[in-house]
Amino acid sequence: MAQQLHVELVAVEEKVWSGEAEMVVARTTEGELGVLPGHAPLLGQLAEPGQVRIKLAGGQQVSYEVAGGFLSVSADGVIVLAESATPVSAQSH
Repeated sequence: MAQQLHVELVAVEEKVWSGEAEMVVARTTEGELGVLPGHAPLLGQLAEPGQVRIKLAGGQQVSYEVAGGFLSVSADGVIVLAESATPVSAQSH
């Protein structure tokens, strides 16, 4: 079984999403960042406006528009602390 990341997406008022994921992609002030299991610890500031994409096992993905906040990567996983987080509806083109 592939290694998984424990991910928590937290907005000021509530925990928005929590679970296991294969990868997290977020836009920070330093540029777009992809986090896989085993990533070195880091703290990044989320770009505004920004989007966080959480890639799940089986090819599914959940996406949120986020405003302000930080992305923290540690040995325990990934925590996204955003001032606000709004689900992005699936787009069909």
